[in-house]
Amino acid sequence: MRQQLSSLFRHRWRRISITLLPLLFALLHVSNVLHLQVLERLDNIIYDTRLRATMPQTLDERIVIIDIDEKSLGRIGQWPWGRDKMAAFSLELFERQQVAVVGFDVIFAEADGSSGLGNLQRLARGALKSQPGFADLLAQLEPSLDYDALFAQSLTGRAAVLGFYLTSDREGRTRGTLPSPALQTDQLRGLPLRATSWNGYGGNIEVLAKAVPVAGFFNSITDEDGVVRSLPLLAEHQGSYYESLALAVFRQVVGMPEVLPGYANANPQGDYDPLQSIVLRQDGRSIALPVDDRLATLIPFRGLGDVSGGSFRYISASDILEGALPAASLRDQIVLVGSTAPGLLDLRVTPVGRTYPGVETHANVLSALLDGKNIVRPDYALGFDALQLLCAGLLLAVALPLLAAGPAVALSVGVITVLTGVNLWLYLSHGLALPLATAVLMSVLAFALNMVYGYFVESKSKRELAALFGTYVPPELVDEMVKEPENYSMQATSRELTVMFCDMRGFTAMSERMEPLQLQALLNDVFSRLTHIIRSHRGTIDKYMGDCVMAFWGAPVATPDHAQLAVAAAIDMAKAIAEINESHRQSGLPEIGVGIGLNTGTMCVGDMGSDIRRSYTVIGDAVNLGSRLEGLSKHYGTSIVVSESTKLLAPQFAWQQLDLVRVKGKAQAVAIFWPLSKLAAVSNSESSELEEWGQFLTAYRAQEWAQCDSCLFRLNTVRQSSTLYALYASRVALFRQQAFTPDWDGATNFDSK
Repeated sequence: MRQQLSSLFRHRWRRISITLLPLLFALLHVSNVLHLQVLERLDNIIYDTRLRATMPQTLDERIVIIDIDEKSLGRIGQWPWGRDKMAAFSLELFERQQVAVVGFDVIFAEADGSSGLGNLQRLARGALKSQPGFADLLAQLEPSLDYDALFAQSLTGRAAVLGFYLTSDREGRTRGTLPSPALQTDQLRGLPLRATSWNGYGGNIEVLAKAVPVAGFFNSITDEDGVVRSLPLLAEHQGSYYESLALAVFRQVVGMPEVLPGYANANPQGDYDPLQSIVLRQDGRSIALPVDDRLATLIPFRGLGDVSGGSFRYISASDILEGALPAASLRDQIVLVGSTAPGLLDLRVTPVGRTYPGVETHANVLSALLDGKNIVRPDYALGFDALQLLCAGLLLAVALPLLAAGPAVALSVGVITVLTGVNLWLYLSHGLALPLATAVLMSVLAFALNMVYGYFVESKSKRELAALFGTYVPPELVDEMVKEPENYSMQATSRELTVMFCDMRGFTAMSERMEPLQLQALLNDVFSRLTHIIRSHRGTIDKYMGDCVMAFWGAPVATPDHAQLAVAAAIDMAKAIAEINESHRQSGLPEIGVGIGLNTGTMCVGDMGSDIRRSYTVIGDAVNLGSRLEGLSKHYGTSIVVSESTKLLAPQFAWQQLDLVRVKGKAQAVAIFWPLSKLAAVSNSESSELEEWGQFLTAYRAQEWAQCDSCLFRLNTVRQSSTLYALYASRVALFRQQAFTPDWDGATNFDSK
């Protein structure tokens, strides 16, 4: 016993060690000791799938996108348009449409010379300098010809936000004018931020930058796979921190609150403290906007994007310039001006589309900021990943080696389901995008390695078990034992089972006419076909007794539908004998018959016998009754006789009651039946015959012999030469001569076995 326990412990420890290997590699990946890009890609796939599955795909009526689309370019002309048109565009939005805020996802980097003012000024300083009145006339025209000033004037004092971009290159090129930083360095407590950093920029011309002091960058963050999933809310340039277009527009909407850092600790110590949020504070109130370590937020896409996406209302910019909208149609709405025209290169690859409008990415972030539901990947994501790896990995490593294949699959699926469910709950309820791929893949590999080890290594011990018990245990039981040996015992138990006795008829006469080897081959062929049928219906062969085979259903593997399987097997066996006889008729061989008895009841099943020879078998009164029923099949002219207990558990078959019988050793009468076929296969004529037969049995047991004669006459016209009908005709003729017996129950007594 001690040696067996020691061997068992060694096997378990080896399986635990094997199952821990995926956990080890997963922890090395999380700690960046062994960086696996495939897991990052898998995490991106999971994130993208979850994002698409949970998008609301509803219209946000607060935000309107004014689209510089193909229609606008066709009607107004190529971009950039003259600033006089942009001034009219601005006045239409602010004065006639009465919008709340306008954010420009475009840049005005160069002065507009389309009015010719520059040429006139050069002429005034040169060739026409001495021309009387020219300078005065030019001075009068200059305000109307300075399109940049007109545009700046249309924006002055308005709730407008200009756009600019940040760049990174070797030379750190700069262009235009930057706005004032949103976050001052003196507010950082001397602690650096791990923000996205750029060394160059492209800003707006000075006259516009002065007229609109608020501006936001429209850069996004492109992941290694080329997909845009996040936007920084703040970015660093030359030690200063500038806000994104979405954040700048949001601040305009809520009254331009002050931007402050939201550190994880109220009193940070050391050289670094993680920034968990950007805090907007005004009049004693504050709003915390969660960000990741890049000061970025994931883009919570509302839908598929573009005009047909249904997330935001799109209006062609040409409709605004041409005054096509009724006045105040956009009152108090937030407007973002951008482009979906492919030629203007503001289309991006995103998780929800490969040509997603850049302006709509800002609209999605702005919508989330308004709802307070932005999504971030927090700085503790790696720690969370390590924790879930340890919990799931250790659970699987300890539990899987103790479980059989079925429970092991259930546990692994359960662990993956819990991991996925928690991840989805944190995403939907708290806006946290946490890693999942490493934990899921680790769980799958832990299960796979555990199963592989069990199959290739422990299968050796199972083969030894099969060799040991296979000498006296049926192969069916051995197959189940080696799969889940802890679930099976050779000890005898009482269980409800269905037993079958099948006897070949005609072999005695055949043995007198055939050579022994020929008879043996024939008998083996018949038994082989019948055995395959029994096994195909999950039956267990108990033993072969001369020309009889005994089988049972429901053990060693518990089978709730054991009666149904046994009846189906009996019907198929009768059909097989009919096919064999057809072959015999063609070959000139004698035909054989078959008698099958089925009974269901409580039986004792287990390993029984002597110390010399043992077998897995069934015993009990229910078994004896099954043997008696097999012997009655010839008397009633049927191939199958089934007890009422079996019939009640197999309602999907059509049944013909044969009789009420008392067999030897039984005082209680038992109803016996013949299964015809599946109910669905019963014809109308067969249904009528069964109904007529039921009327006959009622009259028979009531001793109404005239009614019996009428029923038998009609039955014989349907099925002539029926042994069953002929048997009852002789009984009726005999009983008619006897006096009426009030206590007769219609049962037939059989005293012989």
